[in-house]
Order: sequence, then C-alpha cells, then structure tokens
Amino acid sequence: MIPVTKPYFPDLTEIKKALDEIWQNEWITNNGPYFQRYEEELRDFFSAEHLLVTTNGTIALQIAIKALGLTGEIITTPFSYVATSSAIVWEGAEPVYVDIDPETFNIDPLKIEQAITPKTTAILATHCFGNPCDVDAIAAIAQKHGLRVIYDAAHCFGTNFRGESIMNFGDVSTLSLHATKLIHCGEGGAIITKDSELNKKMWYMRNFGHDGPGRFQEVGVNGKNSELHAALGSVVLRDMKQIFAKRKDQSERYDLLLQNTKLRKQRIHHSTDFNYAYYPVVFQSGESRARVQEALKQQDILARRYFYPSLSSLPYVSDFDTPLSDALADTILCLPLFHTLTDEDQQRIGGIILGALAA
Repeated sequence: MIPVTKPYFPDLTEIKKALDEIWQNEWITNNGPYFQRYEEELRDFFSAEHLLVTTNGTIALQIAIKALGLTGEIITTPFSYVATSSAIVWEGAEPVYVDIDPETFNIDPLKIEQAITPKTTAILATHCFGNPCDVDAIAAIAQKHGLRVIYDAAHCFGTNFRGESIMNFGDVSTLSLHATKLIHCGEGGAIITKDSELNKKMWYMRNFGHDGPGRFQEVGVNGKNSELHAALGSVVLRDMKQIFAKRKDQSERYDLLLQNTKLRKQRIHHSTDFNYAYYPVVFQSGESRARVQEALKQQDILARRYFYPSLSSLPYVSDFDTPLSDALADTILCLPLFHTLTDEDQQRIGGIILGALAA
C-alpha cells in the first residue's frame, strides 16, 4: 500500500545515542535537557524571539486563544483541518467563517472586513499547505479594528516569506510537529510570538500555571512535551536539508507527470520560499476527483481529500455560506508525498491518474 504520507524515520543509531543519554540522565519529562535543547534549536531555526514547544499543535492553538483572552467571535477559514475550528469552540469563542481565495486556498482578506462585528476579537487564519496568507492585508485589517491575529502555521516548517520565517507574523503563530508533518517529533507542536509578556503567560499556561514548587501564576494545562519526543525531533531536525530537497524533487516530478492534464495547482504567494509539504491537485469536478481517487484506491494507493469537509459544515458551528471552500473540498486531492516514495511509485501514481482522467 502507498499511503498519502509516512513519518520520516531518521538514522536509528542516532536515536539510540539520544536514548542512551536520556537513560543516563534519568529524566523523562518536565523541562529536561533534551527538551530545552530542542526548543532552542527550533527557536534558532525560525530566528524567533520566543518559542515554546507543546504537546501538539492543537494545544498550541488553545493556549494561544486563552492567553490572548479571546472571547466572542473569531473570524477564521473554513478550509483547514478541524483543529483550527475546534480550538476556537473549545475555548468558548464562536468561529465566524469567511470564504477563501480559490487560487491560494487561504482566507480571503477582502471578505474579512465585511464579517467584523462589535463581538469580533480576532482573526485566526491558516497558511494552507504552507502557502503564506496575505499577511499585510490581514495586519492592516487587524490594526484598523483592534483585533488580534493568530496564524495556524501547522504546515509551515521551512516556509519563508520575504526572507524570514512565516512563523514570525501575527501576534502568535502555532506549529504542528505531528508524525505526518514534514519535520516532526512524533507528537508535538510549538507556539511562536514576538511578545515577551505574552510568551511568559503562555510559558506558565503550558505547565499547569506552575511558578515553582507550590506556586501557581496562571490557570494552565499540561501542554508540555517529553524528552523522548524532543530527542526524536532533534535528530529529525538534523536531516532537514535532505527532507526539503526530497520533497521539492518529488513535487517537480509530479508536475512533469501531470503537466498535460487540466488539473489545477495551488498558487503560491509571491516572495515565498516554499517547503513542498503537500502536493494538492484540484479536479474540474467532484465526479472526476472521485473517479481518480477510486482508481488509486483499487491499486492500494491512498490519496486524501484534504481538507474535507469544509469546516463551515461542522455540526457544532453556526451556518455560514462558503461556496468556494465547499467546492474546493469536493474537488481536491492530496497525492502521496513522503521521504521514501520512489520514482517508480510516482510514475505508477501518475499513470493511474492519467488513465482515470481519460476514461
């Protein structure tokens, strides 16, 4: 079987070295030396002023919303993974969906301002598949209306915009380091901000609000991560150049294989150094998407409708009209893309797609 993604597995010898050190330290969690080292490595990679490693990307969103004190309505995108919306609802706020730009797949800034009400407190936008949102337009809207900005940057490891990491925009950016992501630590996430006071608040929130033994500064949760996860993440991080290069090569190979079709690709924002985290293609209709998906499935190849469904259709949110997101959710497939995917695998996938489209 060829899945849509697989975790990157680094050299086992290096993992064993890390485990030996952890065993010698006899320290598994609670801000151990590997955790501190990994946090610093990520901070340096993003040239971030402040970065906190968390249990996962979802808890990172939840902590960000809580730390910013967001209530009322949060304007967000319907085309993202469910965690973007569920974090808003979980923290007692209401997601307000505005439609997307059908070319970039990101939230459409032209529609954001129309959705602002006296109850609006923030904008939570997703850099979809690692493609930067229109951060200038969103910043201008937020400043005009006194709103906070959170970027769900789950897909954005390695994406730079105008020469700096896309993580360094907005009040807060959140990252996923889940096993399915480009670079991972098994299960993990991170919160990035330029605001030192906000970072301090989130630092407490990540660890039950502890301010030393028997003292509590903030309401908090268990949002920290372990030495085992940090060790894996640190070893994976050493291989990032070859991981990025492999994804770029694989994406360009798909481009060649599918160049004579009418499949549409995402338009990447200008001034972007892209990370090639995913390979989404958009079909002319839901019927042709379903036909290709089934043809691949019959050959044990799992392409994914990513993202589906459009989040404005979730059963626990209010109804919103988002026809562009709905249409994209019906016609998009992400093709298999992972480090051990071979040239032969891609040739086979391309041939099946071409055959199904011609049927």
